[in-house]
Formats: sequence, structure tokens, C-alpha cells
Amino acid sequence: MIKEFRVNFNQEDLSKIYEKVKNYPWSNISNFDHWQYGTSHSYLKKISYYWVTEFNWPQVQNKINSFSNFKTNVDGMNIHFIKEEGSGTNPKPLLLMHGWPGSIIEFLEIIKPLAHPEQFGGKIEDAVTVIAPSLPGFGFSDTPPKPYGPRKIAEVLNKMMVKNLGHEKYAAQGGDWGATIANWIGHDYSKNCKAIHVNCLTMRLPDGTQNEEEVKWLKKFDEDQVIQDGYRTQQATKPQTLAYAMTDSPVGIAAWILEKFHGWSDLKNGDIESVYSKDTLLANIMIYILTNSFNSASWIYYGRREEGGRYFSKDFKKINIPTGIAKFPKEMAEWPPRSYLDRMFNIQQFTEMNFGGHFAALENPQQLINDIRLFLSKIKL
Repeated sequence: MIKEFRVNFNQEDLSKIYEKVKNYPWSNISNFDHWQYGTSHSYLKKISYYWVTEFNWPQVQNKINSFSNFKTNVDGMNIHFIKEEGSGTNPKPLLLMHGWPGSIIEFLEIIKPLAHPEQFGGKIEDAVTVIAPSLPGFGFSDTPPKPYGPRKIAEVLNKMMVKNLGHEKYAAQGGDWGATIANWIGHDYSKNCKAIHVNCLTMRLPDGTQNEEEVKWLKKFDEDQVIQDGYRTQQATKPQTLAYAMTDSPVGIAAWILEKFHGWSDLKNGDIESVYSKDTLLANIMIYILTNSFNSASWIYYGRREEGGRYFSKDFKKINIPTGIAKFPKEMAEWPPRSYLDRMFNIQQFTEMNFGGHFAALENPQQLINDIRLFLSKIKL
């Protein structure tokens, strides 16, 4: 069963959050303006002031509700999704997936251009029907009964696409966890998913590196990722403990999320607002706060660890469905050499972008849209 859904938070919901932001004990936190030790004190204080004085959540809510929102039950969980029917006579279904610490906010400006390219300088025959879910445990979707990793979520979303929505054949796209889920969908459900397009890679081959270039890449990758291991280890081992600290602190959640948007993006002179407006940053943060999903969203890290970590299982078989890769230069997870990727994917399109980082749909939406359109124009479903 598919039910229509509308986001409907009221002023009382907002007031409780804003009161906590207003009363945050700033004097208890060391006043470091830089981001070296974590989120900048001065920036967090500045955006928090904007949050309670100028930020307009009802405007964000209206934007989300301007799309067709639905919920459908999969394995006992109500999964939220936006569905935008594509133009023309036969638009391809596209499952569009976010990651952490993102949300459907990432896609609000690319859904219509993908679904209605003729309205945005493109060709109507490139239209797709966009299905953009909130991942299980994220945003407006239900919390799983226990932490689900990306392979389990791939199973849930494939069921949603095929059994609930009736798309026997479809394509999938994602970054961050969305890319990892797309990998598993392509690996486990190639009967239904006929192509994937990704702008991030977190997976590893079970047979490891096989030449000097690959060994060099992996060594550099591991060294670069040391600085990211704090949040990742906490969320993959003791997410519940973190939840106690965060659930009553909107500013704490904002700090945790903003630090990633700052560190993983293609910024000019280290300025987070050279890429994102305060409104965009706060809209994404508010999704986590208003839906009380900060805790359950972090479960995916725990779930992946239980599934075996970064590695495909030893029964891994090359993902033979057509794969498109969009490589953004400031992606925090550095891409492996092509030799490694070719053992993993059937690469039909590989594009090196000239700017952008981890949050591609927000940082460089037009190039991402163009790349998805071009890739899917070559695919038959």
C-alpha cells in the first residue's frame, strides 16, 4: 500500500528547538575560530544566531511538500519517498539515494531537471521518473528494528521499487551510503536494477590490491582517512552512547554535521558558505532534529560493520550491469586506480568533474545532472 504524505511540523515543534539553541552555553566551549580541532566556535555561533532569527523552516517544509511525497510499508517499516513522474511517454525509473549526514534536501534542486529535462534546456527523451527515498532510519522513514547495513538496505529498497512501486526494471544513483547501497543493488539484484551511477566509492574488493599503483593508492587512502576515523568508529561501535549526548542538543547535532560539510566539500578559502547557504545547511540539519533520526541514521555504520565492513563478501562477483562513475575532485574518499575499478564494475561512462566534492548534488548539480542524463540515455531498461 502506498499512502500520500506531507511534512507537517508546527510552531510548537520549532519553538522547542529554538529555545535550546538560544540557551546554548557558548562560554563553556573553547573559542577556536578555525576548524582544526572540529567545528569553528565562531561559525557555529553565527549560524545558530541566524537559525533562531532568520531561518524559515516553513519555507523548507513547503518546498518538500511541493513534490509528491509518499510512504510505503516494506518489511514492517514505512519508507518515505518523493516521486516525480518524468515527462514524455516512457521515462526510465531512477532510484536516487542520499547518504550520511545528508538527506532528501540534497536532491530538491535536481529532481525536476532530471524528471523534466525539456524545461531545463535538455531533451524530453532523457526524462526519468525520480524516486528519492529517505533511507531506513533517516528522516521521514521508520527506524529499522535493529541497525541495517547497506546490503540489507539494498534489499529493502529493491523490494520497494519492484513489489511496492511496480518498477520491475530501474536504474540507481547515489553518493556516500547511497553509492554503497547502489553497489549492493547492482551486485545482488541485477535482475531488476539494470544500471548504476555513483559519485563515491567506499567498497573494497575481497582480493585486495594487485599492482604497485593500487598499493600506493590504498596506502595514501588509509593515511588520508585516519582523521575521519573518530566519528566513523563511534557510529560503527557505540552509536547509542552518542545518541544520549545529541538527542537533547540541536547545537551539538549541528556541530557534528557541519564539520563534515566543511571538511568534505570543495570550498573556496575554507569558507563553507562559498558552497552552501545557511538555509541549505540548516534545512538538512533540521531534518535530523525534527524527525529525531540522528541516532537511527548513524546505525548504518554499525550495520556495515556487522555485514563485514568495507569489503564485498568473498562470494563477490563483478557488477556486470552498466556502471557510470562521476569523479569529483574534492571527494573525501579518493577513487582507486582504473585497474581496480574495472575488476569491480562494468564501466560504461567515467567522467572527471572540474569542481565539487562529496555532496555532489548540492555542490555541482548541473554537471551531475548532465552526467546522469548522458549515462541513462545509453541504457535500455
